[in-house]
Amino acid sequence: MDLQFDHPTQIYALRACHTDDATDLVAIAGQHTLQVVSVTNQECRCIASFHIGTRITSIAWSSAAVSPLSSDNWSIELAVATEDFGLHLLSKSSTEAEYIYPFGGSLSGHHGLVNDMTFCGGWSEDSSRYLATVSDDKMLMVWDLHPPTPVRGAQQDEGDDNMNDDDDEESRPQPTAYVIPFPHPLTSISSHPHTSKEFLVSDCRGSVYLTDWRSDPVDIEEGNLRHSNLVELVEPYALSASCMGHPVNWSGSTAWRSDSVDIIGGVFGTRFSIWDLSNMKGGKPAVTAQGTLDGGFRFRWCRTYPEHFGISTQSPTRGATIQVHNTNFVQAQPTVFTLRSRPQFVCDFDFLSLPGIPRIAAAVGKSLLVFPIGEESS
Repeated sequence: MDLQFDHPTQIYALRACHTDDATDLVAIAGQHTLQVVSVTNQECRCIASFHIGTRITSIAWSSAAVSPLSSDNWSIELAVATEDFGLHLLSKSSTEAEYIYPFGGSLSGHHGLVNDMTFCGGWSEDSSRYLATVSDDKMLMVWDLHPPTPVRGAQQDEGDDNMNDDDDEESRPQPTAYVIPFPHPLTSISSHPHTSKEFLVSDCRGSVYLTDWRSDPVDIEEGNLRHSNLVELVEPYALSASCMGHPVNWSGSTAWRSDSVDIIGGVFGTRFSIWDLSNMKGGKPAVTAQGTLDGGFRFRWCRTYPEHFGISTQSPTRGATIQVHNTNFVQAQPTVFTLRSRPQFVCDFDFLSLPGIPRIAAAVGKSLLVFPIGEESS
């Protein structure tokens, strides 16, 4: 069944929650507000709304999220970035109303558009403590959202007794950031549920980095911009276009296949690529193919059927379309879903992790569209 939910403004960012206890939740963000939508077989229902006040550019779900459909003691927790380079933590629970906690502004944060963000991978409590962000300022920043509380003196404690104890924003220590510089603007980042040490980072020139953010900077040679990168992959066509002075007009997007740390997929321009880290080939893709879209913008793996992946474009020439491929038949023609006619386009999309036939949530204009990529067999 196809579902639709309308946001007050155009939707600029969308992210589905893949935590086991919150697979029905989708976050959509527009010109000034983020809404959390619960998706069932019959409807899309808004369960939380956060007024940020400026356009939101990227979203990341915390692993601590629990849906109201899973527990009476539910909680919503996610992070967003805004076009003024600010970062915000958003939360709501069964006992507390919507709360917005800003951080990362001024001189301590990014100085370019934050293009993507993700929480740390793995299954430990670190998966909701550390948040990674990438930006046009060529920086990867890993934020400790719950740094140790500084030791306070007796005079400060005595003075604090006269202050409002409920002022959480003042009393909570600001998140601290570990900064990793890169040579070029960064376009996407992802983590993997099987590791908490690495992030997958891509830049605008066709390079893909497997970055160990926990490496000790004391052991690193000074001035080496690629000190934390365990592996550097390359998309040859995108890199050659950049070196020849003809950069790809659309940003690169990469993602990790959820059931394997060795399989990485990405789209750069009109081509998509699949890398297999168990067979490096000098960093070149194991598979690369020409897509039919006029410049890919977003690459997403399906979590429930991991052999499937989707590609969208922000070019309006073919209307709002998403291509779905199967890695078992990667050279075959993809299944193309046309959601709206031109000049509309898919601003963002993601696969839901609900059981059954895989479903896609897509943002087109002001609408969230939810649809299956197949049909139940009789």
